Parts: sequence; structure tokens; C-alpha cells
Amino acid sequence: MAQLEEKTLPLSVFVDLDRNGPVPLYYQISQRLEAAIRDEVLPAGSRLENEVALAQRLGLSRPTIRRAIQELVDKGLLVRRRGIGTQVVHGRVTRNVELTSLFDDLERSGQTPKTVVLSSERATADAETAEVLGVETGSPVLHITRLRSADDVPLAILDNVLPEEFIDLSIDDLAKYGLYQMLRTRGVTMRVAKQTIGARAASQRESELLDVDKGGPVLTMSRTAFDNSGKAIEHGRHCYRPDLYSFEITLVDR
Repeated sequence: MAQLEEKTLPLSVFVDLDRNGPVPLYYQISQRLEAAIRDEVLPAGSRLENEVALAQRLGLSRPTIRRAIQELVDKGLLVRRRGIGTQVVHGRVTRNVELTSLFDDLERSGQTPKTVVLSSERATADAETAEVLGVETGSPVLHITRLRSADDVPLAILDNVLPEEFIDLSIDDLAKYGLYQMLRTRGVTMRVAKQTIGARAASQRESELLDVDKGGPVLTMSRTAFDNSGKAIEHGRHCYRPDLYSFEITLVDR
């Protein structure tokens, strides 16, 4: 992948810093960087100049700049990537716990989803898979694993198993479209899903794919989706970067 160009912000972004007032300088820097991102002075996908260079230009300490940047990392507006630096993203993806796909959620939030198909293979259902899909043990299934990015920043690893009628889903289409989008074109109507949300430590492979620290936390989601006849359509086990992704649940008192 080509190296992203480093974006040097004009000093006018920071022209009104109050160096002697009660508001901490890191917070002032953070607020001005956030405004630059919102106004697309720093567009999504651009790479922020390094902390040392920015600190020198502003005549501030590196810890002050580092803390300002960390504020925006925590908000999901910036992300630190090994070998690349600090990159601007659209913001944390907040997903309502409802029957939607990550691909659709990203498009609705104005982000550009990208999919790399890590594997797509015909397999046979083991006892656990057979139970969740409601098929016989040993039945043919399609097992796919994909890496989903938002604006070229890795966001999630999606592992799905589908019953035999979907075994012909092509790798090209899986790389181009969302899984639920493809199923809808085949006349499938998703009606209900059983879903479990959790968290755990990232494996070595997950940390490399998602560009997170080895053993760092990842959000997890396990889901089995059913169509309007009650038939299991797919079972997924997904993991997400917690700095860029969260689930939102509405609770109602009955």
C-alpha cells in the first residue's frame, strides 16, 4: 500500500492559543485539531504530522501534543498505526444492536467500507456448526473470513459460516459487497437473530490484521441470523477494534 502523505496544518489553526489562561494547552490543541477534522482541513485518511514536528512548530512540549492527540484517539477521530503514524478517520462506528450488517452501517455513516477476503472455502459442518445452522453434521457449508476496513483503516475480522445453498458465493462478490446485501439479492429476508456481545484479548494474527497491540482488547460478537421462515441463514463470529467501534443498546422499561 502506498505511503499516505503527511498533512502539515497551517499555523492559523492554532493562532488563538491562550498560553497563560486556565484552559490546559493540550485541551486547546485537541479542540483545534478536532475542528480541523470536522471542517475537513484534515480530511479522513490523511496522516497527521508527527508529534515532534508539531511540538516544535508550536513551541510546545511533546507530552502536551501527545496528550492532545490521545484525546482524539480516544474519541475515535484519530488512530495510531504502526509504520504509518497518526491517521484521521471519520470517527468511532456506533452500531445499534439490530439486524443490520457492518457494511451497511459504514455506508450509512458516510464511511467507505473495504473488504479483503482472507479465506473462502467449502467445508463440512462440525457438531457445533450443525447445531447452530440446524443442519446435519457433515453437511456442506461455506466458511468465509474477511477483513473489513473503514476508509482504509482495519476495523473488524468477520468469520461466517453459511449453509449449502450459499456455497457458490464468489470471492469477487464477497470483496465487493456486504454479505447481507448479497443474501438480499437472492431473496433472503432476515427476520431475527440470536446475538452475544463480549470482549477478549486479541490473538497474534488478530493483532497483526487489526493493527492493535498483541493481547490488547477486542470486542466480539457472535450472531446466528434466521429468515422469515425460521431457517438459520448464517452464523458469524466477529471481532472489532474497541477504539473505533462500539455497540449501542436502547433499554425500555416495560
